Parts: sequence; C-alpha cells; structure tokens
Amino acid sequence: SPRGTVSFEGKDYGSGVSLFLITSEPGVGPVLHKHPYAETWIVRNGNARFTADDQEIEAGPGDILVVSGETPHKFKNMGPGQLDIICIHPSPRFIQEDLE
Repeated sequence: SPRGTVSFEGKDYGSGVSLFLITSEPGVGPVLHKHPYAETWIVRNGNARFTADDQEIEAGPGDILVVSGETPHKFKNMGPGQLDIICIHPSPRFIQEDLE
C-alpha cells in the first residue's frame, strides 16, 4: 500500500482549500507546529495520538478533529498498522510555523 504525503494547494486551482493526504508508518508524525487558521483532520485508517495545547487525544478510523488557529499541535501514528489521514487547511496555500 502507498505511503508518504500527497499535497494539494488550492491556489493552483482557484480553490480556497489546501490539504495533505498522509499515509505513514507507526511512530511517524509531524513536529509540533501551528497555522494562522484552524485545521481539520479526518482519520481514515489506523490510530493516531494528537497533541494540541498540551492536551492529548487518541483518534481512530472515522474520527474527525479540529484544532483552532495559532494552537500548537502535532500527531503521531500509534500503530500497529499504517495511518491514513486527511489534513484540511482552509487556505489557498499552506502556512506553517514549526515549533520543534
């Protein structure tokens, strides 16, 4: 099955939405970061631990989570299998500040 990240920036297509389609192995996830806009995640397969403002939330297939703009956050694939997640950015381009 495929793994890695596919990105879509809406500005290239006249859309105000950008997204990442992420497939990752256990233990993998982005560093702590933030955006000036809210971000919505849809977990399609696998199990993830999300950290937002020092709060941890476990999520699995079918779960939808939202983090507010300017909130430091990250997530990690908790295994045992691959994580398949959609990360929706309500912006025509990605704006991200890494904090780690």
